[in-house]
Amino acid sequence: MASVTSLASTVDQRIADALSAALPEAGPANPLLRRSDRADFQANGLLALAKRLKGNPRELATRVVASLPADGVIKDIEVSGPGFLNITIADRAIIETLAARAADTRLGVPYEPEPGTTVIDYAQPNVAKEMHVGHLRSAVIGAAMVEILEFTGEKVVRRHHIGDWGTQFGMLIQYLIEHPHELDHRGSADAATSGEEAMSSLNRLYKASRTLFDSDEEFKARARDRVVDLQAGDKETLALWQRFVDESKIYFYSVFNQLDMEIRDPDIVGESGYNDMLEETCRLLEESGVAVRSEGALCVFFDDVKGPDGNQVPLIVQKSNGGYGYAATDLSAIRDRVRNLSATTLLYVVDARQSLHFKMVFETARRAGWLNDEVDAVQLAFGTVLGKDGKPFKTREGETVRLVDLLEEAVERATAVVREKAKDLSEEEIAERGRQVGIGAVKYADLSTSAARDYKFDLDQMVSLNGDTSVYIQYAYARIQSILRRAGDAKPAAHPELALAPAERALGLHVDQFGEVLAEVASAYEPHKLAAYLYQLASHFTTFYDQCHVLSDENPAELVENRLFLCDITARTLRQGLALLGIRAPERL
Repeated sequence: MASVTSLASTVDQRIADALSAALPEAGPANPLLRRSDRADFQANGLLALAKRLKGNPRELATRVVASLPADGVIKDIEVSGPGFLNITIADRAIIETLAARAADTRLGVPYEPEPGTTVIDYAQPNVAKEMHVGHLRSAVIGAAMVEILEFTGEKVVRRHHIGDWGTQFGMLIQYLIEHPHELDHRGSADAATSGEEAMSSLNRLYKASRTLFDSDEEFKARARDRVVDLQAGDKETLALWQRFVDESKIYFYSVFNQLDMEIRDPDIVGESGYNDMLEETCRLLEESGVAVRSEGALCVFFDDVKGPDGNQVPLIVQKSNGGYGYAATDLSAIRDRVRNLSATTLLYVVDARQSLHFKMVFETARRAGWLNDEVDAVQLAFGTVLGKDGKPFKTREGETVRLVDLLEEAVERATAVVREKAKDLSEEEIAERGRQVGIGAVKYADLSTSAARDYKFDLDQMVSLNGDTSVYIQYAYARIQSILRRAGDAKPAAHPELALAPAERALGLHVDQFGEVLAEVASAYEPHKLAAYLYQLASHFTTFYDQCHVLSDENPAELVENRLFLCDITARTLRQGLALLGIRAPERL
């Protein structure tokens, strides 16, 4: 593995060195390099520097240009406007840089192992409850961040903080004791069918137990007694509780399998996993004075968190009846992850509507000393999935949309698109591509939106071949594979000696940005920037394909090979980028 310095970084360093040589009195200066439509790059940093030195920016710019060595990277540099530097890269440098990337299995992207550990908390469904559209974003965004961080060198520990504890289990367990066959169902070899059967049994039992709980006072009393037994660790009660957890996992795994996402059993540590720590967490908070008793409850107060009446709204760690709130579990999880997993970053992929809760939890942990300057706690907050009408996504009956139904419809729509375009695919291949395109479309629609924003779930747009969709990117990749298959004896080969057409230059320079984009995405937890990069790359390829004939008989062999080389490295970059987002890149569509 050999990391490759991007042309942008190379030019940035060249300009910075020239600045230091021409203006030693200036000290270190940032050239403020960016892509430009007037040249390949533009450096704007001289304006601020001239102001600081009380000099003429155009004169300073001219001195900097004179200090630049002729090294074959920069073809042309001109001073424009009040003191901008417009920089054009040599064609040879573009192809040589891409050739270095092509020689590396990682496309020259640096792999820089970090000394710390990032624990990512994502994909947190609830036991005995159906997954709905609201569970989509945490799973998709979290899984993408895991892949991106690991690819760039982070040590990542996954955690799925499932909702597997609470008073509702008293009702469910008591009902199962009195109706012992309610969780029985036929075993199925098919994961999706097995998952649906498990969820069907759980749904039926939940509704029946809820009806009985609301209508039968004696059953309600027995259910409440069962909660006490559960919390006291009664063996029979715990065994039945475990049945609910195991049954729910069958369902969870089937849904995540449909999402083409791997969830591993050791990474599932639900609320119950911290039960043994809750009492100690509360004791430590109270003894240190971080939490105080208020009306019998153990609370943490904050000067800047107040209700409409102006009174402080506390974080309730333990209720007045002795029960533990979500805060106690979340604080115990922080203690566990920092102490036992050696976490240096805690990344929570959770709904933006929980932002206040996590702000209070993080601040409490800092006051208690469980978070310090060596540990970052970050909420990667995400917005709501909306329907086409701009309102929270519901069925026509006003019910929450089941995640399974949504995924199945996406695959159906995508399969229809694939079938319409398919030329030489069998029915089996069409079905497989339909799954890859449909699930990819759902993931991309989520990931291409800034996580904090709400987005409209519009399947017609998601599976469109036009516009900013994963289907457009997948088709660009499949088109390149078709070109490479049709190339016959001609093979991709870099020819730095050739002059490049404008579309070739634009494509090559964009490919070269892949590593820098990944570094930015990883550091800021912004997968939508990777999605945007891939869409732009596919768009650059489309322009290249329209303007530069690859396999024309009129082209010299070297030109064919060089254009096949550009096709090949574009395809490899698209495939790697899509993989990091959890999206497949079919070879044929």
